[in-house]
Amino acid sequence: MENVFLAFALTLFAGLSTGIGSALAFFTKKSNTKFLSVSLGFSAGVMIYVSMIEIYTKAKDSLSIELGDKPGAWVTAIAFFAGMLLIAIIDKLIPSHENPHEVHKVEDMEPHESNKKLLRMGVFTALAIAIHNFPEGLATFISALQEPSIAIPIAVAIAIHNIPEGIAVSVPVYYATGSKKKAFLYSFLSGLSEPVGALVGYLVLMPFINNITFGIVFALVAGIMVFISLDELLPSAREYGEHHLSIYGLVAGMAVMAVSLLLL
Repeated sequence: MENVFLAFALTLFAGLSTGIGSALAFFTKKSNTKFLSVSLGFSAGVMIYVSMIEIYTKAKDSLSIELGDKPGAWVTAIAFFAGMLLIAIIDKLIPSHENPHEVHKVEDMEPHESNKKLLRMGVFTALAIAIHNFPEGLATFISALQEPSIAIPIAVAIAIHNIPEGIAVSVPVYYATGSKKKAFLYSFLSGLSEPVGALVGYLVLMPFINNITFGIVFALVAGIMVFISLDELLPSAREYGEHHLSIYGLVAGMAVMAVSLLLL
């Protein structure tokens, strides 16, 4: 039961970090692009390393116990790419302008655009992020149930990459309505889909949790994390800053993740 509360707490923390992005949008006139570039690269490094080194391996071990080595390895690989396919389909269904994978900066949004257009942009971006964050919430939650030491860095990595998403929601809503309260609320609500994803995961999956379920879900999580890193975090990091900054952040994220796993 302790792990369940920790899982919800981590998922809530990761999801509601969109509010940090919202706050940054109100108190800064310009995005700190170098900081965002390094941070997003760092987040990608954490996600890629933990997915390929820890989560994928644990998924394969769980499935191999029940299915045997060869079938377990096949099911792990299939579930891994199924996770990538799932998040790719979600991205494909979201219009590009509202896609949270598109780069957004505080200074890019000016109040000269029509209020109606800006409000629509903010609302649709909030909905897109809510849909996109749902599987991330499930990923964090399931990871925390199985291995809290893995879930903590995943939650931090997701929280980092939710900050620009908060900016993407709050800025157009603020310019459209003139209300910081409404802008923050939309941004805050979009992040709530992560704990909702955790809740659905808990209610739906808990009765069926066993080695096979954990193995498949863990492999799905690994695929989702790697896809998000390659499709969103690294390209965004390069857009926000210099190419080398994103790579330095990536390597630093991998190194910190490696050391933390060795120490824990």
